[in-house]
Amino acid sequence: MVERFFQKMVKVLIVLIGAGIGAGIVAVVDSLNLLGDSISERNLAYLYVAAGVLFGLIFFFLSKVIISTLYKISTEMEKRFQNIPTTDVVLGAIGLVVGFVIAFLLSGILTRIPYVGLTLSLIAYIIFGYFGLRILTKKRDDFGGAFERLKNPAKERGQKSDKSGSKPKILDTSVIIDGRIFDIAKAGFIEGPVVIPEFVLKELQYIADSADSLKRAKGRRGLDVLNKIQKELDIEVIVTDKDFEEVSEVDLKLLRLAQALNGKVVTNDYNLNKVAEVHGVAVLNINELSNAVKPIAIPGEEMHVHVIKVGKESGQGIAYLDDGTMIVVEGGKSLVGKKIDVVVTSVIQTPAGRMIFGKPKELLLKEGN
Repeated sequence: MVERFFQKMVKVLIVLIGAGIGAGIVAVVDSLNLLGDSISERNLAYLYVAAGVLFGLIFFFLSKVIISTLYKISTEMEKRFQNIPTTDVVLGAIGLVVGFVIAFLLSGILTRIPYVGLTLSLIAYIIFGYFGLRILTKKRDDFGGAFERLKNPAKERGQKSDKSGSKPKILDTSVIIDGRIFDIAKAGFIEGPVVIPEFVLKELQYIADSADSLKRAKGRRGLDVLNKIQKELDIEVIVTDKDFEEVSEVDLKLLRLAQALNGKVVTNDYNLNKVAEVHGVAVLNINELSNAVKPIAIPGEEMHVHVIKVGKESGQGIAYLDDGTMIVVEGGKSLVGKKIDVVVTSVIQTPAGRMIFGKPKELLLKEGN
């Protein structure tokens, strides 16, 4: 009921605007003396009414199209405003007001200029308003810390990172789903505030709502990990709404955010690690940490392993340690399914982790004989 009444009111307003435009056209034509001096005031009044009625009817028949267009524009603007960070809206409004104040002070001088004074005054409002809005939003990174402190005053008072000088640690989607970040933080290896961008939360939510059961489980696991970090760990967790609308990829947004906050990205994504190096962004890779703390196998060391499958090369068997390290057993193809003693021959460090090469102890003994 209210919506219908509102639509009728909008239609009436559109018709009145049309009538005003029609009468305005006649007024302009009359001011330019295009109608001549012979037309009487009575006929001129009829002309005003006729033009008003004509344009009013035109706008009435176009009202549905106009309302539909305005609705689409308002919906699109609403979506865009929802994606704009709160800090940008506040800073933009402040900048716009400051620009208008400067233009107002100048307009007193500009309006005194003959003929073009009013036009120059209007241009000044547009220019200074635009620059005020753009300059403050471009400088939002300088105000970011102040806004975070206003939103989290309690955390600001107890913030440890200010004392230690530790940089913020920005979590990416893969490391949250992986889950090991919780144990690492719990063990005290993460210093400084942990930053969780809202665009990462949105990606996690999208994965958690996926039709694919595996993806859905991963997304929900990631959300559970974040919940545990916030509730069970005594570290500062900041959820930031800072976004970069001009960038579509989440990985690039993470790098831009790390640059803006002078922080480090925490990930286990090898490709993101390499892209971050190109952009000069510091990265903490969980996989590299895991590889670094694995026990080092020394050539000549003996291991008791279970050969579980055939390797890629001829005659090879594959086994794994408890931490997932792959062991390539030379001549172990015939030993698949058996538990054997292996002597380490070499260790290779790869970007994906450490690989151990070895030979069955029995085979070495036979070769020795």
